[in-house]
Parts: sequence; C-alpha cells; structure tokens
Amino acid sequence: MKETVTKVASLLHGGDYNPDQWLRYPEILEKDAELMKKAGCNAMSIGIFAWAALEPEEGRYEFGWLDEVIDRLRRNGVYTVLATPSGARPGWMAEKYPEVLRVNADGRRIPFSTRHNHCLTSPVYREKVRQINTALAERYARNPAVILWHVSNEYSGACYCPLCRAAFREWLKKKYGTLDELNHAWWTAFWSKTYSSWDLIDPPFDNGETSVHGLVLDWMRFVTDQTADFMKAEIAPLKKANPDVPVTTNMMGFYEGLNYFKFKDLCDVISWDNYPSWHEGDDRETAISTAMTHDLMRSIKPGKPFLMMESCTSAVNWKPYAKLKRPGMHELASLQAVARGSDSVQYFQWRKGRGGFEKFHGAVVGHLGTGDTRVFREVEALGERMKGLDRLVGSPFLSRAAILCDTENRWALKAMRGLIQEDKGLLAEVRRHYAPLFRMGVNTDIVDEESDLSGYDLVVAPMLYMLRAGIAGKLRSFVEKGGTLVITYWSGIVNETDLTFLGGFPGDGLAELLGISMEEIDTLYPADRNAAEVLPSGETEGLAPRYEIRDYTEISHPAGAEVLAAYESDFIRGLPALTVNRFGKGKVYYAAAVFEDVFYRDFYRKLVSELGLRPLEVDLPEGVYLSARRISDNTDCYIFQNYNTEAASVVLPRPMKSLESGESVETLTLPGYGTAFLL
Repeated sequence: MKETVTKVASLLHGGDYNPDQWLRYPEILEKDAELMKKAGCNAMSIGIFAWAALEPEEGRYEFGWLDEVIDRLRRNGVYTVLATPSGARPGWMAEKYPEVLRVNADGRRIPFSTRHNHCLTSPVYREKVRQINTALAERYARNPAVILWHVSNEYSGACYCPLCRAAFREWLKKKYGTLDELNHAWWTAFWSKTYSSWDLIDPPFDNGETSVHGLVLDWMRFVTDQTADFMKAEIAPLKKANPDVPVTTNMMGFYEGLNYFKFKDLCDVISWDNYPSWHEGDDRETAISTAMTHDLMRSIKPGKPFLMMESCTSAVNWKPYAKLKRPGMHELASLQAVARGSDSVQYFQWRKGRGGFEKFHGAVVGHLGTGDTRVFREVEALGERMKGLDRLVGSPFLSRAAILCDTENRWALKAMRGLIQEDKGLLAEVRRHYAPLFRMGVNTDIVDEESDLSGYDLVVAPMLYMLRAGIAGKLRSFVEKGGTLVITYWSGIVNETDLTFLGGFPGDGLAELLGISMEEIDTLYPADRNAAEVLPSGETEGLAPRYEIRDYTEISHPAGAEVLAAYESDFIRGLPALTVNRFGKGKVYYAAAVFEDVFYRDFYRKLVSELGLRPLEVDLPEGVYLSARRISDNTDCYIFQNYNTEAASVVLPRPMKSLESGESVETLTLPGYGTAFLL
C-alpha cells in the first residue's frame, strides 16, 4: 500500500538552498550546515538557479563548490535534492546565442533578463541543457546523498519566436492533417477567417488572432506539449545515468498556463509551491482553498504522496501585502500539506539573500544569520515534531469522492464570449462543491477529464462546458454502474475544438444521462434576485424550503428527470432549478443555477450520509477540519486541525490513540492553530 517518494524513510524537511550566492562567504556556508541540523532539516534543494556558477564559460564546468556543499550537508545528515538549472540561463549564452531568448506575445524578443526567459523549442537551448544535465548526472546521479532530481523550476510561459511558430504549425499538421479539417474544426468561415496556407497560421499574438477559439485552445495545448517534450529531454540524461533516482518539477497549483495532468507520466512524484495569503481574511476559508489546491496537485497521481516543494516561513515578499505569519500558523499550514498527502515540508528559502528580488522573502535564516529568531524557533519545533510522524511516509490519501476541474475546460471558458465576461466563475463553482465535503472530512480528489473515474462513489462536474477525452461516455458508465454524479449548468456545450453540439444541450449523449434538455442560460446582474423553492420528496429531505440564487439561471426542461426544486420568480417561474435522474444503477443530480452557500452544505450533508463517505463519523466544530491517510492495510491516521485562534474540542466516536505519544484520547481538545494525529 505504501509507496515512498525517495529512499528516505522520514518526511522531508528543508527547502531551497542557494550556496552559489554565498561562495565568497565560506563561514556562512559552514554555519548553514550547523543551523540545518539544529532546525531538524534533512533535505535541501540545491542549484535551481546556479547555471552561471556551474558553467561560468561555455563548456567550462565548476563543480568543486557543489561537491563541497553536498558533502558538507551529508556530514550533517542533510540529503540533496539536486536541480537542473534550466530555469535561468547564464549571460554568455544569451550573448552568443540570442535565439535562446524568448519572444513575447507582442512580438518582441526579451533581452537578457529575468528568469524563465528562454525558448523551449530552440535546438541550441535544448542542446546546452542536455550538456549540463549530462555533466551533472554523470557526476552526481550515483552519489548516495542525492535522493531526487528537481528538474528546472516552475515551467511557465510561452515563446512566440519563428522557431515556435513553425513548430506550432507542424503540431497542427499532425493533429488535423489538412487545412480543410483545421478550418472546419476552428469554424474559420466566421468573419472569413479561413486559412488558405499553413504559413498564415500564427499563435494568438497580442495584436493578432484571438477570436478563433479553436486556435487559442490549440496554442495552449501546443505550449503544454512543447513544455512536456522539453522536460522529457531534460530528464533523459538523468535517467540514463541512474534510473533509480526519481524526478520531479515544482508546479503552481491552479496555474492555468499549462495542463499539469499531461506531466503525470514524466514525474515520478508531483511537487508544488504553496503560497496562501494567511490572515488576509478568515483563515478558516483560506484553509479550504489551500486544501483544494493540495488535492488538485495530489490527484495528478491519485493515491500517491506528493511533495510540498516550496512554502514560506513567514512573509511572502511578492504578495500585495507582505504579511507575517502569526505564531503557530507556520506549523499549522505546514502540517496541512502533510494531512492532504504530502511527504515533505519544504521552504523557499533557507537563507535570505543580500540582494535581488526576493531578499525580503521569508526564510528559515534571516539577515541576522542566527537561529535566535521567532521564525527559526518555529521551524525548529516543527522539525522536531515531524520526526514523530515517520509512519506517514509513503501513506496514500484515498478518496471516494472526486470533483472534475479540467484545465482545458478552463481555457475554453476563459476564451468564450458570454456569461460573466471577466470571470465565468468555474473555480468559484468548484469551491462551492468542494467546501462542504472538506468541512465534513470527506477525502476528495480534484481530477480532469482524462482521469479514471471508476474508483469513486461520488463525482461532481461543475460547469463542464467542454467535453473531451471521452468524458461523456465515462460519466455514463460511472452512473450506470452505480455511481452518483452531480453536474451543473453550462455543461455539455462544446466539443474539444470549441464547436457547439448540434441537436441541443447538453450534447454528446449527456441529455439522456441527465434526463433534461437545456434551452438557454441567463446571466444575472449582481442586483438581480431569484430563488429556488424545494418540492417535497424523499430526495429533498433535509433541505430547506427555499434557497437564494445568483449569477446564472439555466432554463431547462425535464425529459425523464424528477424536479426537486423550481424557480420562484421571473419568467422562468416553475421551471426546474434542481433535478435528479435515475440511470442504470446510479443517479444524476443537476443544478441549473448558482445557489447560496447553505444549499451546498445541506445538499452534500444528505449525499455524504447516504453514500457513507465520511471516514470518521464525528461532529466537527466550525474551523476544525479532518483528513485521513492510510498508514497500513487496516489503519487510517486521522488528522484534526484547528484553524481558530481559540481552543476547540471534538467528541470522538471511539477512544483513539495519538500517533505521536501513544496516549489514549476520548475527547480531543485542540489549542488554537493546533494539529493532532490520531489512530
């Protein structure tokens, strides 16, 4: 059942370490190793932006300093997560090979500046990356201190140079074969956009074509595929030198520039960078959004641990407000990652730099340079506590519920003109369905349309506007075999190239599955008001008689489905706002509007009870959240976290035992910002 991320049998604790910035200060490098040991750190990510120090001149490698750093850390019980440095190329390369520099969407080539300024198509850049990765792999891939490859850094952005434009056209030729097929798929007859030559096709430049949504979607797909192909090339020399060292790359949660699910077979383990805005509002709400993002990242490889590769010990300097974490929040937020399936707590950064963009970004060691700070003491206390959690290493986070949040569907919704223009509201809708499940302690995955749905009892599909990857058939099969599906307004509207389905909505067979036909959708002004009146039924027990509605009201008609709630007013009065359709051995609920939050609480309380989805039947106080990790075939570890500043008590359904102390617990009292691990 357990599958460890690396050969280390402990949770990883450490962060991004940049010794290349401190080579003129050997006394600081010596002090760092001592402080890491004191803080209970056992793994450091090294070399992420060190290309200039590793290869100061073309073909001349300087690995001596890196040898010393890795050896020094090893002597102090700290493993190395070794990075490839492709996230920021050195100046000599930009000067000699300007083609490696990225061209922006405005058509201008970026000068030597910033990070991530490189063309992933450039043969020169790919060759230079291959060379340095080969040199690193040959030197370190079998070093016992190196436990993981950290490939590049936060892949992101697109290049619009002639090389990328040509590669995009070749990608399109392979996909469509002929211009006739492409023109039909993109519906280019509209506004006489028909392409008569492949050479006419360009990416969606800032001053170019953005109204052909098939073009916009395929460009985003190409960028993802090109990035994945680049990563595959980066990995090749690493795996050739030693296939047993796993690889990862640090992702960025709900970042929409790449479809991260396309990287699941390239990464041995998924990792991501976590930077919530604690104390900006209600921390209890921030915790829900953060957990949802952990769940998205974990679900790329469902059932397997992930790594929190970056987080911040205190103030995030690039946020609109660089707010300090209040005492206790560091441990609470760090352990939330562990609770949601992470096998690590890693930071950006270990030591604050003297200069540059992130010199005031939070770090374990500040400019004072000692362990005599509040932040260091909190990290040290967490490091000591993590030593008692080794039984969690490799333990899966198993879910019987899943929410579909497909990146390509997000792209399509963003491109389309209609509904609420600025933000169609997909992520907000996903959160409306996620929050009540999370509050009840229901383990939930966040999956995409290519994911396998067969292992779930409940699948939720909010705003499934674009149907791709055979998702309609998968949903049908899921329900036929006994699954429960919840699906919402504005679903089943277009195919994967953004062409609307003919013959009515929802298309591709979803109308039969849902038992409804959709006619049109109304977008409400912020001041508009409507409500849903709940009809008496066995399906509506536990629901309130009435719920407010906002944002959208879809006009649909029952075609076999039972109406559970109807619109209260306006010209749609009496039409269905909520239906259920029994199909095969399962059933489908259809929400035709955006309901007030209390509806989702009541609705999912009923569903969760009927399906028996709660891992532990326990009443949780407001702001106390529950997660579960399977530490053996018959044993779950239940993690309780209190996001209130005041203490909270939980009456347990049975006597439980502390994972850390072994003591028996019948009534759990959690201090403010407290966490407990119980068996």
